[in-house]
Amino acid sequence: MKPQDVTNTPGEHAIFMIFGLQDGAEALATVKDLCADFTAVARSMRTRLPDSAISCIMGFGAEAWGKLFPKRGKPNELEVFKEIKGGKYTAVSTPGDIFLHIRAARLDVCLEAATIISSKLHGAVYPIDEVQGFRYFDGRAIIGFVDGTENPENEARLASATIGGDDPDFTGGSYAFVQKYLHDMHAWNALSTEEQEKTIGRRKFNDVELSDEEKPENAHNAVTNIEDEDGNELKIVRANMAFANPAKGEFGTYFIGYAGKFSTTRKMLENMFIGEPVGNTDRLLDFSTAATGTLFFVPSAELLEELGED
Repeated sequence: MKPQDVTNTPGEHAIFMIFGLQDGAEALATVKDLCADFTAVARSMRTRLPDSAISCIMGFGAEAWGKLFPKRGKPNELEVFKEIKGGKYTAVSTPGDIFLHIRAARLDVCLEAATIISSKLHGAVYPIDEVQGFRYFDGRAIIGFVDGTENPENEARLASATIGGDDPDFTGGSYAFVQKYLHDMHAWNALSTEEQEKTIGRRKFNDVELSDEEKPENAHNAVTNIEDEDGNELKIVRANMAFANPAKGEFGTYFIGYAGKFSTTRKMLENMFIGEPVGNTDRLLDFSTAATGTLFFVPSAELLEELGED
């Protein structure tokens, strides 16, 4: 089953939208109609604007999935995200029924796609959150470090991002977990470059990883590096984007991780917020607060179209 565009690079611009589902049969029918037509939106825009690099992804929260497609069963790891509460920090759980991830080389193209999709959903949903993300310099987070360096490549990228044969009804689908992180830039910028590098675990200028001798155990890239019981490294595909509202003093990172198993993403989060061992929490959380946290299932492109015919 061909996946939606979950393995694409983050792109130049992105719009992330989360909606709640209204009650009633009419709302359910409207959402299903969009499922049937969804891939056509991006296809039409690619025809009109061949250099736009437009892609659109649609996902569903656990509660909405049960309401919309009760006869389809449930992906093995789809659930309402349970908050992760550590001694110092909490990965909060926030509501969301429908998720849209729109990427393009131009912001106006993202806005066009978002407007078309929102109009198709009119009356069936209500807005919960929207973030407009952008590529910051050479693919850096707003805190100045290159983002996404640990993403898998080639065949490993697809294998990491999509569900395999262990959940055959949903092969080619993906678990999308999203968090909106807000950064305390005053505190962050008060650190020396060396201290920032120890927080992330990489050099700021050239993105070279610190040696094991230099890297603290609570560096960001140390706590998020996880393995299975056999010592094989477990990966997800990140499509993070920077966002900002300087007038409000708001600077952040929209984290989005696509994975074939949400348990992989959750283990990374537990290492960050609780610590392994307990207490060895991610140093970056001293400067970054998770304001949201929601899990969605992104069906394969073929399944999404089928869902519109249910």
